Amino acid sequence: MKDRIESIFEESIRIKRQFLEDQLETLEKSVKALAACLKNGGKLLIFGNGGSAADSQHLAAEFVNRYLTERPPLSAIALTTDTSILTAIGNDYEFSEIFEKQVKAVGKKGDIALGISTSGSSLNVIKGLEMARSMGLATIGLGGPPGGSMKETCDFYLAIYGSVTPRIQETQLVVEHILVELVDIELFGSENK
Repeated sequence: MKDRIESIFEESIRIKRQFLEDQLETLEKSVKALAACLKNGGKLLIFGNGGSAADSQHLAAEFVNRYLTERPPLSAIALTTDTSILTAIGNDYEFSEIFEKQVKAVGKKGDIALGISTSGSSLNVIKGLEMARSMGLATIGLGGPPGGSMKETCDFYLAIYGSVTPRIQETQLVVEHILVELVDIELFGSENK
C-alpha cells in the first residue's frame, strides 16, 4: 500500500511539474487577461461537468467571497449551479446546450468564459466556449492534453498532460488557486491583508 501511495504522489508531482514547464507563459497571460477583465467591470463565467462543475463553484466562491486576503468581491458566476436552468435546457433542448444558452443569456463583451474539462473534449463545455467567443468574450480552457477539440475554442488553453483523471484534476485545482491568488495580487497588491 505504501508503494501505491508513493506512486500516486509521484505521478501527481510529475504532472504538476510538466504543466509548470509547458504552460507557465499561458498561465501568466490568463491571469493578466482575467485581472484586466475584472478591473474593467467584466465578469468571469465558469463551467464544467462533474468534478469540474464542483471546481467551477469552488473557484467562483473564491473570487466572490475572498481567497487569502480581505478585498472587495470580484464578479464570478458558476454556470453549474442552477438546477432549474440546467434541467430545463437539458429537457427542452439538449444537454450539450446547458452552458451555451447561459453564456448567451448573461455574457457580454469584456467578460471571460472559463471552461473546465479533464478530457478537453466535453461537448457542452466546447459549445459554451464557442458561444462566448462568438459574442466577443475572451476564453480560457483548463483541460487535459491538447488533443481534445476544446483547445480550438480558447484564447488561452491550459493543457494538463496526464492519462488519469484524478491526477489531471489535482493539477487543475492548483491552477485554479493560482488564478485567484495572482489576480488578487494584480488587482490589490501583495500587501493586502
